[in-house]
Amino acid sequence: MEFHTLDVFTDHPFSGNPLAVVLGADGLSSSQMLNIAREFNLSETIFVQKPEGSDHTAKVRIFHPYGELPFAGHPTIGCAILLAEMAHSGDFDVTLTLEETAGLVPVNVSRKGTDISAEFTAPVIPFAFEAGEISDEMAAAALGVTTKDIGFDKHKLNNLQGGPQFLFVPVASRAALSKAQVVNPAFQQLTNAAKHNSVYVYCRDQSGFCARMFAPENGMPEDPATGGASALFAAQLLAAGELNEGSNVFLLKQGEDMGRPSQIGLSVDLASDKITAVKIKGAAVRISNGKITVLPLES
Repeated sequence: MEFHTLDVFTDHPFSGNPLAVVLGADGLSSSQMLNIAREFNLSETIFVQKPEGSDHTAKVRIFHPYGELPFAGHPTIGCAILLAEMAHSGDFDVTLTLEETAGLVPVNVSRKGTDISAEFTAPVIPFAFEAGEISDEMAAAALGVTTKDIGFDKHKLNNLQGGPQFLFVPVASRAALSKAQVVNPAFQQLTNAAKHNSVYVYCRDQSGFCARMFAPENGMPEDPATGGASALFAAQLLAAGELNEGSNVFLLKQGEDMGRPSQIGLSVDLASDKITAVKIKGAAVRISNGKITVLPLES
């Protein structure tokens, strides 16, 4: 089977978020996909299959080393760019439709010269959901910062969902963001209360927002670029009063503290104080390709 790796949310090799794309994956079982994802040992691996809809580009399934995700941002961006480049030469502007577990995801891919980028519309409008009791004190202990570091302006702790789930933790300064780390058992207690394993920590900076994402139980001690969380961030911005009627555009930076800088474009459409569409934009660069042999399942 053919595979490719790309660095996503960057146009420079060896930065951004690494991704493996496995083509022709129709004959694979879920357990085989999980084993392959563990072999690549990246934050996510995406498997490309024939679409169920005749007017769709591909059906895809996304795995991290410990399980499957219904939707994720950097696999969507990287896979769409790869498929578009394989199908088109020269400059192009095309729309692909990927069938993901969370729903249909349209992705516009555009290349002009050496510049290529993709923008997808999130399949689910993000929303808050109930979790256990979570406090600023719990978040501070889990991340190794002080309680005074938690929150700024109208930004507060928030559990959000839109396919994947994330606990959003605002911190008051770039220094606090750099200081943040996974501190157990407090981090485990925080994620137990949140009822999921992913914590997105962010602060404001002069160009928009800067973030880090920790999900050690999902095989990601830290993720350099999290497109799914970036899409959910739209609801966090709404709750904090950051959105205006019409279209809102933000730049999100991630991965800087782990030496893999990433840039994620976020667009949020607001009508009558409700989010009507969320779009994520980013670049990707190819790194490697090859063949992988998949052993048959044991009887």
